[in-house]
Amino acid sequence: MEDADLANGGPKKSSPVVMIAALAVLTLIAGGGGWLVGGMLAPKPLSTEEAKIVEDAKAAVALKNAGQKPEGEAGKKDEGLPKVATEANGVVQLDAITTNLAYPTENWIRLEVALLFKGAPDVAMAEQIHQDIAAYLKTVSLQQIQGPRGFQYLKDDIEERVDLRSEGRVTNVIFRTFVIQ
Repeated sequence: MEDADLANGGPKKSSPVVMIAALAVLTLIAGGGGWLVGGMLAPKPLSTEEAKIVEDAKAAVALKNAGQKPEGEAGKKDEGLPKVATEANGVVQLDAITTNLAYPTENWIRLEVALLFKGAPDVAMAEQIHQDIAAYLKTVSLQQIQGPRGFQYLKDDIEERVDLRSEGRVTNVIFRTFVIQ
């Protein structure tokens, strides 16, 4: 077979024109696909009303950062956002608990929880619960709380401790933050 190729002048070489044409077709296909995907993913342009709303919001934020009040709000009292965790609605937010883990001791955990009481909240009981959770977290190792399943176990253990300590007066434990460092 090799002798036949050598007798005919060697293997047949492809033409550079065919290679350039194939490269041009592939470039056009890639450019068209990019244009199509870009059109699907790009945000739609804002209407004039939406653009005005965005500009007004940016101006209000800039005035707030400068310490001034936007137009029409000069007479309003600066109250901020209402707190969700208040004793009036039966929620007591505990102070943040920051402690090191049992193993490895160089890892720290920070946990913020709120307690939802059935009826009037008991602040003294909430403080006892706070101390109980802090003592429990000092006995937990990093391997016990890794991953979603470990967090669920930790959450279940804390809820069980709270239920035992409060004798059923706390109906829900709300986990606000959970950080391991």
